[in-house]
Formats: sequence, structure tokens, C-alpha cells
Amino acid sequence: MSTTIRVEIEDRSGLERSLRKFKKMCETYGVVREYRNRQEYKKPSVRTKEKTEAAEKRRRKSLFKVKRGPKI
Repeated sequence: MSTTIRVEIEDRSGLERSLRKFKKMCETYGVVREYRNRQEYKKPSVRTKEKTEAAEKRRRKSLFKVKRGPKI
């Protein structure tokens, strides 16, 4: 990841607003998510297993929502 995040601190907007803007940009670019993924090494087989389990969970959740019916 070679994206550099820069936030100019302006006098009128202040430090707090600039800090919020920086956090929002980090969230948008996925910096925190990437950091958490790289904290520990996972074997490819473990990664694949987690991915399939997450897909199954999403599938069950959407199936449950369809069975339940629309909200009134």
C-alpha cells in the first residue's frame, strides 16, 4: 500500500476537525483493516476456511431475512 494520507491543518477549521478528517480518510482507505490483517500471519488454509465460514454465515443471515418476511 503506497497511498500517503495527508491532511492540511487550517487555522479556521482547527485541529479537532482535521483529526476527524484524518480518521475518516484512514477508514476510507482501509488502513486500520490492513494493519489488523498484517498483525499476525495466517496460513492460506486457515484464511480460506475463515472466508468460507464468513460466506456461509452471510448466506444463512440473508436466508433468515427472506424467510422472516418484510417489515411492516
